[in-house]
Amino acid sequence: MKQAKHNPSDSSIFSQPPSPMIRRTCYLSARHLHHHHHHHHCSLLFSTTSPEPPKFHSLKSIKMEGANEITREAKENVNQTKRKIFVAGATGKTGKSIVEQLLAKGFEVKAAVRDLAKARATFSKHGPSLQMVVADVTEGSDKLVQAIGDDSEAVICATGFRPGLNPFAPWKVENLGTVNLVEACRKLGVQRFILISSILVNGAAMGQMLNPAYLYLNIFGLILVAKHKAENHIRKSGINYTIIRPAALKNEPPSGNLVMEPEDTLYDGTISRDLVAEVAVEALDLPEASYKVVEIVSRADAPKRTYEDLFGSIKQK
Repeated sequence: MKQAKHNPSDSSIFSQPPSPMIRRTCYLSARHLHHHHHHHHCSLLFSTTSPEPPKFHSLKSIKMEGANEITREAKENVNQTKRKIFVAGATGKTGKSIVEQLLAKGFEVKAAVRDLAKARATFSKHGPSLQMVVADVTEGSDKLVQAIGDDSEAVICATGFRPGLNPFAPWKVENLGTVNLVEACRKLGVQRFILISSILVNGAAMGQMLNPAYLYLNIFGLILVAKHKAENHIRKSGINYTIIRPAALKNEPPSGNLVMEPEDTLYDGTISRDLVAEVAVEALDLPEASYKVVEIVSRADAPKRTYEDLFGSIKQK
C-alpha cells in the first residue's frame, strides 16, 4: 500500500496536522505461491508505519498472526508437487517401460500416443499421474508444441517405426520425427532431451558396414542412417541431451550388469528393454549424463556400478 508523499504546498492534503499514527493491518491473499496449480492461502501482516518496505520471505518462513507457520495441509500440497515428463513412443515396448518407471519414481507423465484406445488398454491400471495426449511426431513441431505444453520439463524420445508398405516411414519417424521433437523443445524452452537410439548408427565410420546387424537394420529404409542424422541435430540444438545407444533389445527381464561405453564402441550384444528404460530415467537428473552419447549392453561378468560412476566415466568427444 503506497503512502502519500508530504508536499507542504498541497493544502488540500495537509491542511490539518497529521492525526496520530494508526496501525493499519493489511492482509494480502497470497495465491499461486507454488506452481502446478496448487493454491495456498495465507495472510501476511505488516504495518504501514514501518520505515522499511515489507519483506516477503520464503514459503516455509511465512508467519501469521495467531497461527503457526504455514498450515500442515499447505505443506502437504507442496510436498505432493510432481514433475512432469513428456514421453514420445509411450506405447512401444521400451516406451511403456519408461512410462511405468517414471510413475513408480513419483513423476507425472504426459504420454504421446497415436492410438488412444490402444494407449488406454496399455495403461489401464494407471491413475491421474498419467496423462495421454494424441500426437504424431511426423506431423511437425507446431502440433508437438501443443502436445508437450508448458508444463513438461523434459522429453524422452523412444519412438520407432512400424514395418509397413511405406518405404519412407523409417526416415520420417527416426529422423524427421526426432527433429520435430527437438524443435518443439526449443520453441517451448524445454532444456532436457533424452533419446533412445541404437548402437551401430555410425557403423560406416566404425568399419562395420558388413556387420549383419548394420546391414539388416539399414535394409528397412536406412534406419541407422536416419537415427544418426537425428542424433547430429540434437547435438547441435543447444539442449541438454543424453543419447542412449542400446545393443540389440530383448523383452526378457534384465540379466547381468550394465556396461556403458563411449560412442562408436559397441557392435554386438543384447540388453533388456527394462534396463534401457532404467538408464533413461536415471539419466534425467544426473549431471554426469549431460551432453553425452553412451552405448549400453548387459554382460554377466560385468561388475555392478552406480549410474554416477557409469556416466561419469564417459568422456564426450
